[in-house]
Amino acid sequence: MTASIDQLTPQQKEIVRQIAEDVRSRQVGEGSGHDWTHTVRVWNLALVIAEEESADTYIVSLAALLHDVGDWKLFDGDDAAGYREVRRILDANGCDSDTSEQVMAIISEISFMGGGTPRPMSTLEGEIVQDADRIEAIGAIGIARTFAYGGSRGRLIYDPDYVPNTQLTAEEYRKSNVDTIGHFYEKLLLLKDLMNTEAGKRIAEQRHQVMETFLDDFMREWEMSHRYVGEQLDW
Repeated sequence: MTASIDQLTPQQKEIVRQIAEDVRSRQVGEGSGHDWTHTVRVWNLALVIAEEESADTYIVSLAALLHDVGDWKLFDGDDAAGYREVRRILDANGCDSDTSEQVMAIISEISFMGGGTPRPMSTLEGEIVQDADRIEAIGAIGIARTFAYGGSRGRLIYDPDYVPNTQLTAEEYRKSNVDTIGHFYEKLLLLKDLMNTEAGKRIAEQRHQVMETFLDDFMREWEMSHRYVGEQLDW
């Protein structure tokens, strides 16, 4: 963790430690890219941005730790069940009602819900955690996580006949079974321009370039390795 964790009171540090241990026990070994190491990276990124933005590092830490616990993707689309679990963890670890409400608001607002439905965060702390989570979805690690998630859902690596839709509604986004390369165009390449903070924009710019280079290389290799069979057999 960055030095900003030292700003917490002893009681706050203990609550963060307890919740971190709870989340770690749930996520270790998870294979879709939403594992404990992902949560730690989001937490670190969020604290780095929080220092630059002079934000509440206690709220940022809790929201970063819990941001995937109630994710609809992990609860078969049941938002209510996910939110109840986040609330239960906060209550079980002694969070006061004001803290819990702030964290719950961030959890309810953070998810990407399709290119056609951007949803602003209502607090600076929410903006920071959202930026950190979105930064984790792009760049070299983001590429690896994207293929891990696609594989966990049985998705094709690439479907050249699929035309990506960058204006999906929230419902269409949730139901989409797009190939993994298509996911870059329907979500990941859009994230750079959805950052909230100056630090988030700066980090996202570099990671966006990594993705663009990867996609250029992927398409060049795909075309080269499919050219002759496709020409002769009309596949």
